[in-house]
Amino acid sequence: MQKLEAQFKDFQETNIHMFLFLSEILGRFVLDAENEPIGKLADLKVRLGELFPKVATLVVKKRRGKKLLELDWQEVQSLNAAVIRLKPGSAEKLRPLEVNPQEFLLREELLDKQVVDTFGAKIERVNDIHLLIVSQDLRIVHVDYGIRGILRRLGWLKGIDFFTNWLFAYQFEDKMISWKYIQPLLSDPTKQSLTLNVTSRKIHEIHPSDLADIIEELDQINRATVFRSLDLQTAAQTLEEVDPKLQLKLIESTSVEQVSDILEEMAPDEATDFLADLPEEKKQKLILTMENPSREAVEELLKFKEGTAGSIMTKDFLSVRKDKTIGDAIEEFRKTVYPLESISYIYVTDQDNRLVGVSTLRHLITCEKDATLGKLMNTHLIKVEPEDHVDTVTALFKKYKFMALPVVDKEDILKGIITLQDIMQSQF
Repeated sequence: MQKLEAQFKDFQETNIHMFLFLSEILGRFVLDAENEPIGKLADLKVRLGELFPKVATLVVKKRRGKKLLELDWQEVQSLNAAVIRLKPGSAEKLRPLEVNPQEFLLREELLDKQVVDTFGAKIERVNDIHLLIVSQDLRIVHVDYGIRGILRRLGWLKGIDFFTNWLFAYQFEDKMISWKYIQPLLSDPTKQSLTLNVTSRKIHEIHPSDLADIIEELDQINRATVFRSLDLQTAAQTLEEVDPKLQLKLIESTSVEQVSDILEEMAPDEATDFLADLPEEKKQKLILTMENPSREAVEELLKFKEGTAGSIMTKDFLSVRKDKTIGDAIEEFRKTVYPLESISYIYVTDQDNRLVGVSTLRHLITCEKDATLGKLMNTHLIKVEPEDHVDTVTALFKKYKFMALPVVDKEDILKGIITLQDIMQSQF
């Protein structure tokens, strides 16, 4: 990256495009129109709300003063490698630094802080900030997370580049992420919600497994900040993927009402596993705040001993009466919101909800819509009871290579199903 030239023309009057790094201008002298020093650049304040946020004000520290002052960026006349020069009369417009929930400080709140790379779905540390002067604005364009950012701030970059080029014909690569993929982890909840609205790939679009990995890498404060910012569905899916020990820490920073809403979004078996590890008083408090049918499903699953089929089964399954047609089953399939692994089979029941057969998605696609399920279903059933041990269920999955197994009581009433994912999770 080219260094700042010795002198720039007035970029307010030209359509100049120029890249620079925050580390290259921090500490530069700020001069008035008569070249008298006012102080040094201490920070830049950026206004949120755009994909590539623009710098709103300069933050200046006077040589003999402790208080920070700010000045609108538009008051800057020119910029060079050593100084920032202001327009005539601009020095009188300096004012005390104000806190604004729609703005944040680059040095204070972003540099050396953790951010989420929503494109790579990982956590990075901000070593430097890449800026662009375009027309009359100074905007953030990249975050530098590589070793070059550190060397640049130490003032060693030129020497290190010379040495590595001379000795190895090599220099450290730039490692930068476009700002449109950066999710700052600002401590202020208002600022955090604003940044979520302007990132190109919003954090809730990251796969829950990747999001869980990200949360596990963060410190306690940032974990809570990110988790609280998620919508209910994303929070539920992410909580299912997070390490059980960390699950407890996350809900401790979340209101009971929000945790209850998240539990209602979770699969009943996942919600049950989560609640089972809680102290009895907290568990009952959360269950009472849940609404039906989620509460009833969770209460029923909690009755089963750990290590049994009932303790890992889910209530998310598709069942249709045997006198219904393929067309009726297709309509039921269209309305379901259950995960794909939960509806890989259609369970066929009689009028008393007793399991009498099973059909497949293939039947829905290939058979005539007016054909009844009772004539097409497979009546050779492999099933388990809620009290059966998980090892027994595992053996059946290994033997028959099913995607799911039905769970029935002594009267063959369908109580739930166990998916391949459920049985795999139970083994770890």
